[in-house]
Amino acid sequence: MNIDIRNIAIIAHVDHGKTTLVDGMLKQTHTFRENEAAMQQSTILDSNDLEREKGITILAKNTSVMYHKTKINIIDTPGHADFSGEVERVINMADGALLIVDAAEGPLPQTYFVLQKAMEHNLPVIVVINKIDRKDARPQEVLHEIEELFLHLAHHEDHLNFPILYAIGRDEKVWDHLPQSPDEPGNLEPLFTAILKHIPAPQGDLDKPFKMLITTLDFESHKGKFAIGKVSQGSVKKGDTLVILDEHTPRGTFRVEEVSTSVGLKRVPADQATTGDIIAITGSDALSIGQTLADPTDPTGFPHMEIEEPTLKVLVGPNTSPFAGKESKFGTPTQLADRLSREIQTNIGLKIEPSPTSNGFLVSGRGELHIAVLLETMRREGFECQVGKPEVILKTIDGVLSEPYEELTVELESSLIGIITEEMGKRHGELIDTRTNDKGVTKMLYKISTRNLLGFRGEIQTKTRGSGIIATRIIGYFPLTPKKDKVRNGVLISLETGKSTGYALTTVQERGKALIGPGVPIYEGMIIGLNNKTEDIDINVCKIKKLTNIHSANADVAIQLDPPITLSLEQCLDFIEDDELLEITPLNLRLRKLHLSKVNRVRADRGSK
Repeated sequence: MNIDIRNIAIIAHVDHGKTTLVDGMLKQTHTFRENEAAMQQSTILDSNDLEREKGITILAKNTSVMYHKTKINIIDTPGHADFSGEVERVINMADGALLIVDAAEGPLPQTYFVLQKAMEHNLPVIVVINKIDRKDARPQEVLHEIEELFLHLAHHEDHLNFPILYAIGRDEKVWDHLPQSPDEPGNLEPLFTAILKHIPAPQGDLDKPFKMLITTLDFESHKGKFAIGKVSQGSVKKGDTLVILDEHTPRGTFRVEEVSTSVGLKRVPADQATTGDIIAITGSDALSIGQTLADPTDPTGFPHMEIEEPTLKVLVGPNTSPFAGKESKFGTPTQLADRLSREIQTNIGLKIEPSPTSNGFLVSGRGELHIAVLLETMRREGFECQVGKPEVILKTIDGVLSEPYEELTVELESSLIGIITEEMGKRHGELIDTRTNDKGVTKMLYKISTRNLLGFRGEIQTKTRGSGIIATRIIGYFPLTPKKDKVRNGVLISLETGKSTGYALTTVQERGKALIGPGVPIYEGMIIGLNNKTEDIDINVCKIKKLTNIHSANADVAIQLDPPITLSLEQCLDFIEDDELLEITPLNLRLRKLHLSKVNRVRADRGSK
């Protein structure tokens, strides 16, 4: 039976409320029973632990709701620029898009990116101005900014005719007009009505042989690999034979073991799937994203999806510290190679290749967060490794060595402008635009090379105490520019192997800030603190106070130590310099020098001069 279907992608900048709005759609269509735990849950689709901790969507997911007699497949996409590969491939499954924009923040860089992708695919867009209950909400100004954005990105006049809705996603309320008060009664009916009215049903001929582009993959231990995509034409059922194609080149055939569709958050076996529905097929482990599954009577495939190239690379290798193998299950070169090989099957924004200079791997991604999420995921799976300083990927364009550039948007209180101006001056950032609203919030737009932007987010979050909004998007490659001057101070390095003592850490406190507390196992060459000055200093933090039989008035006074600084994995990647490494284990993150002994560091320093 061919049912009425709508396929819609929800796109937005990070933290503008799209996942929360999906929660409401799932609940108000009674996708769950009243006594199911999901009815009391928020950010239901963010099932990944890292997503819940960071409060962002990392993996694109699809779910569905039944509104009256129409099945609405909802594709929730990431809102962070580093996961643009996820956005680019899943948008192929959509026939329309909901663009969610925060009523206070307005369109930000990722809004630009996701809207641009939607228009390239000629998708009709419904604009939802969300969070209109915020104290600093300015929905009418934001609407004007959205109109300017559409005007800039539109390919033809039809793109400029888009419906506008206003929402408080957290309260599950949407209006087709700007309400006089956030307390005005409402529900999600206007949203569902707009989807049925403005988003077309998927096109495709049910009578033609089956064809589907594999857009994403999933895996279950007892069922194997799931190939997920939208049925472009025809129908498919269990037992059918399909051919696997790389564009028009056959790569083998297999027999379909199961066809399933989304019902709410669950994947449910279906007797048959027809044109327009988003489905999952099992039966072969030799499938990859971008391939076409087709009926053998029509062995023609779709063109490969074009994914934007990575801009950042990092060396990942087996751990070589004295503590290697003590805190993990996996860490050999073979185990790392197998794990990274599995990753690139589903994470198509990544590129992984053997390092020409070591037994490690060059992992290339779309940004620091993209790479950090992979490393954090591996860490939680029991892997250990060591990682070098992230480097930008340079290209030669028309004979000129070029580097990636980003558009940086910073929005914060006007009193903090001086901090940003000083920092961007050090990093050779070019100010493009600045404006201050009547509430004393300044929005600054910079053009800056990715190379000079590395470490900026952590530095500014510290200096502004976490206030403000920082967002970026890649804008292309431009000729290589001067590298920023070193902005980080030197480090304090352990001179001995052993356990840190409170007595010795008082010396660290006098010279800078500690990264460890007392009683922590350390090794020679490990970075144990930040220096107040620019040079590196070696310190013995294992020494203990010598005991004497002479009573001192201060002998029993407790040592007062400041709490050590704790850096996240992303902050560690930002922190390290060219001669340093990050050691990652399931239990610890340790910063260290590339050469552990002071003698070897001095030799390496002389050799580089």
